[in-house]
Amino acid sequence: MGAAPAIVHALKPPRAEIVLPPETSHAGAEPEKPLYVRARAPDWLPRVLAPVIGLALFVAVWAIIAKAGGRLPDPVSTWHSAVEVFGNPFYRKGPNDQGIGWNVLASLGRVGIGFGMAALVGIPLGFMLGRFRFLSEMAAPVISILKPVSPLAWLPIGLMVFKAANPAAIYVIFVCSLWPMIVNTAVGVRHVPVEYLNVARVLNLSEWTVFRKILFPAVLPYMITGVRLSIGVAWLVIVAAEMLTGGVGIGFWVWDEWNNLNVQHIIIAIFTVGIVGLLLEQAMILLARRFSYE
Repeated sequence: MGAAPAIVHALKPPRAEIVLPPETSHAGAEPEKPLYVRARAPDWLPRVLAPVIGLALFVAVWAIIAKAGGRLPDPVSTWHSAVEVFGNPFYRKGPNDQGIGWNVLASLGRVGIGFGMAALVGIPLGFMLGRFRFLSEMAAPVISILKPVSPLAWLPIGLMVFKAANPAAIYVIFVCSLWPMIVNTAVGVRHVPVEYLNVARVLNLSEWTVFRKILFPAVLPYMITGVRLSIGVAWLVIVAAEMLTGGVGIGFWVWDEWNNLNVQHIIIAIFTVGIVGLLLEQAMILLARRFSYE
């Protein structure tokens, strides 16, 4: 019996020895570094390069079209003309000959008055339509018919009623700014959680308290979205309205330069309108982020 363990031990296969590679056999040895390491660009670099490349391509295409067509001013001559225009933007040589600065301020003033009047009417009306279903259903066909109407279609009505170009242009701004604020505010009221209103009903809160404590904080992001859309539409429309009504304004300045066949100033006015609209849009975006609760 004593020989059995020795026989079993003899039949077992020999144990394989694990031999580590030379580079890993020594403890604490560092791995070989690659010959080339790809460095990651900073996060801000693409955000800076992308707009610069886009603007460079735009200017290049503009220069090619201007050189091929011969009628469109090239970027260099337009730049020199812009330096002259903005060198003295607030000159006055008469009621209809003023610098581009005064024209932009006049347009912004009309937009501010018409937009402010639309906010005073549209936001409370949007709260009422969103809060009371009967009023919403009653106003739905009127809003559906009038909202798609082109803003300039209201200009003859404004001229007929007010007998003057300036209040007619403000009236057009008022009409076109009204609908986004009404619709977005009403949608925001309808999206208020039912539980909030049920709690207010149980506590027997007054309608003013419901508006102040529940509806207004919850609807504020929707309302600011409507304000943002309205200000963009208002600035878009005022240029066309001023081209038809005349007076002082960036739209009138564009039309006056066209009558003088000064295409370079028209291009400058186009960029000015775009930059001012971009600044207004960014201001509304910052306001929306300020009152966003997400």
